[in-house]
Amino acid sequence: MSPGTKTLLERVQSWPIEDQEELAEVAREIESRRSGIYRLSDEERTAVLAGMDDARRGDFATEEEIEEFA
Repeated sequence: MSPGTKTLLERVQSWPIEDQEELAEVAREIESRRSGIYRLSDEERTAVLAGMDDARRGDFATEEEIEEFA
């Protein structure tokens, strides 16, 4: 590990948890580019599973809802 990275990681321990989570998300993105494997965060996993539950129930977005995000 580079000295700069080590120093930064030591300082990260004093950051608010929200900032630590943001750093972890960026690190996961960097790791996925290097490995070709993206690991979902707990929040992303929850959202995906909720979407799957909606789909199983046949609960899909309306045309108007889709247009909002287009």
